[in-house]
Amino acid sequence: MSFGGSIDLYQVDAFTDRLFSGNPAAVCPIRGTLSEQQMQSIATENNLSETAFIDLNASPFRIRWFTPLAEIDLCGHATLASARVLFDEYLDPEVEEIVFDSNSGELRVYKQNHKIFLDFPRDDPLEVEQKHEVRSVVERVIGEYPRSILRGRDDFLAVVDSQDQILSIRPDLEALEDLPSRGLIVSSVGDDVDFVSRCFFPKIGEDPVTGSAHTLMTPYWAGVLGKNQLLARQCSPRGGFLECELMAERVLIGGSTVRYLDGRIRF
Repeated sequence: MSFGGSIDLYQVDAFTDRLFSGNPAAVCPIRGTLSEQQMQSIATENNLSETAFIDLNASPFRIRWFTPLAEIDLCGHATLASARVLFDEYLDPEVEEIVFDSNSGELRVYKQNHKIFLDFPRDDPLEVEQKHEVRSVVERVIGEYPRSILRGRDDFLAVVDSQDQILSIRPDLEALEDLPSRGLIVSSVGDDVDFVSRCFFPKIGEDPVTGSAHTLMTPYWAGVLGKNQLLARQCSPRGGFLECELMAERVLIGGSTVRYLDGRIRF
C-alpha cells in the first residue's frame, strides 16, 4: 500500500522520568491528510499499545487514538505523550495549555513546571450488578478473592488489602475474557504512595501505566482516604507514577514524560 508522502513520528515514555519505563506511545502530528485506514495501518505497524494522531489544522486540535487493532475513544498516556510533543516542537514556549477535540469530548492539558496534567472526566465507581458472577471471574483472574468490586464506565475495579498482594498477582488472562468489561483494575493502598494498581486487558495483557484508569480510581480513593490530591503508582514491570486531583466533575492526572525517538514515516 503506498500513500505518497511522509509525516513526523515521535515515541514518548509517559508517566515516568526515566527512559525504558512508564508507558510508551507513538505520536503522529498531521495536517488532515490521512484517512482512517492509513492511521490504522500506521498504528498496526508501530505495534505499540496506542498511536495518537493530532490534526494540527483543526481548531481545537483533533486527537485520535489507535491500537494495533482498532480506534479507541480515550487514552491517557498517549494524550500525555502528544502534549509533550506539541509543547516541545509545535507551540510557542509561553503556551501552557492545549485543548483537544476527541471522541470523548473536549480535553484540556496543562504544562506545569516539568510535568503535564490531563483534565479528564471523572468516572465515579458504582456497585456491581450480578456481583457473585463477577467476583468469581475476578477471583480466577487475580488468584484471590478481592475485598470489594466496583464498576466504572469501561472497567471493573477490584480492591485488595495490600501492595504486596498487588505485586504478587500472576493474572489468568484467559479468564479475563469472561469479564463483561474493557478490562480489570486491581488496586490497594500504597506503602509509600496513596494508592497502587495494576491494569489487565484482554488481548493486551498488562498495561504498563493506564491514565484513563485513574479517572475511576481517583474518586474511589479520594473518598476512602478523605483527600482530593493523591499520589499513585502503577506497579507493572515498567511502572509509573501519577499525580491525581479530584475536582467537581473532572480528574486532573499529571506525570512526567521522556522522549525516546524522533523520526519520519515515509510512504
